[in-house]
Amino acid sequence: MPATAQTWLELFTDWPADVPRVGIIVSTLNEQTPFKNFWMRGDLLLLERNVPDANGGRFVLVSFDVINTVKLSSPLNDSTIAKAGFTGAERPLAERFRRGAG
Repeated sequence: MPATAQTWLELFTDWPADVPRVGIIVSTLNEQTPFKNFWMRGDLLLLERNVPDANGGRFVLVSFDVINTVKLSSPLNDSTIAKAGFTGAERPLAERFRRGAG
């Protein structure tokens, strides 16, 4: 079942302070929008692009209901993942990435 607009709103509202506000939004139309910062207002997410688009656009407004995926480009650790409300890892990240075990 796909995430709902409310799920994405909650994710961005509760964005962990120690995770840079950087990533890529993938829309339901499979359009990818890299961003380096964001702001919220109601059902809208204002993204600051890493570089202007072909038309010179530096900011883009996205409705939470058209978000399909959020890609995070910053490294994460177990503590940060837990603070964001995610659970269920078989074993800690550090253990999985020791000597190529990942």
